[in-house]
Amino acid sequence: MIGHEEPWHEWRAALQSGRMHHAWILAGKQGVGKSRFASAAARELVAEPGLPQPQLHPDIIMLEHLPANDDEEKKKAEGKPYATKRNISVDQVRQVQHRLFTRPTLGSRRAIIIDPADDMEKGAVNALLKSLEEPPTGSFFLLVTHRPGRLLPTIRSRCRFLRFPALSNEQVAGVLGEAAPQADAATRAAAVAAAEGSPGAALGFVEQDLGALHGLMDRLVCEGDEQFALRGALAGEIGARPDRERLLATLDLARAVLAARVRAAPTGQRLRIIEAHSALATLTAQAPTYNYDPGLLVMEIGGLLASAAMPRETA
Repeated sequence: MIGHEEPWHEWRAALQSGRMHHAWILAGKQGVGKSRFASAAARELVAEPGLPQPQLHPDIIMLEHLPANDDEEKKKAEGKPYATKRNISVDQVRQVQHRLFTRPTLGSRRAIIIDPADDMEKGAVNALLKSLEEPPTGSFFLLVTHRPGRLLPTIRSRCRFLRFPALSNEQVAGVLGEAAPQADAATRAAAVAAAEGSPGAALGFVEQDLGALHGLMDRLVCEGDEQFALRGALAGEIGARPDRERLLATLDLARAVLAARVRAAPTGQRLRIIEAHSALATLTAQAPTYNYDPGLLVMEIGGLLASAAMPRETA
């Protein structure tokens, strides 16, 4: 909950005012703790004086990605990691809406958390809009979103915003020191750089062991790679068959390496870095949905990093 002081202040002020808005957008980078905030805030919202609050509260409805298929459903039931569907469907939203016709179970309020709201399919968004236009009495919506611009303006206009700032590198490093003390210094440094203020992302990057990749990327930006040796080393470090999470972590780290270099770069190199960063941002947006060959994608990442280096004769 580091960095949540202002959102908590705003939420509790609204809760105590007696004029609680019926829909909220919790906006900020993925991994800053918006989901945890939503769960804790929902429990405060539905709590009734003198009534015990069960751990699995019947008046808190969570709408999130479902398991991808029956096999993944079994993994979830067994407590194992599982793959999810890409979107939150219209059927999920309609199932929730059917419950809104009934009264809350334990008190006078019900909380509906949609996480992440920016992954709802079009039909789901349109269905949700109807509930936001005519909210049932006692029902409150918390829309967790990493990219609020993906939500329809009609959705955004009916919600009150809570913004969650990115953490400082020092705060992220502190979280890693407590949550991942086993990680070596190079891995922690790479994770902090790639996370860009998101402790959740940093913890995910620690699992990917990005320390060696970080060093190679730094060298590519500083030295270039005329003989393709560094790009070959980068490909070897990533692995012959990297999974989707490792590829996305590599893209995030590459952008972070360039972003860290741009301010101190000489004028002649700054434009090269900006152009490479822009191309990597495009790749990062496309990678989750495009079926890129992993080997070619890695070489493209290395090539963009090398293109940011100053030519040898002018470096």
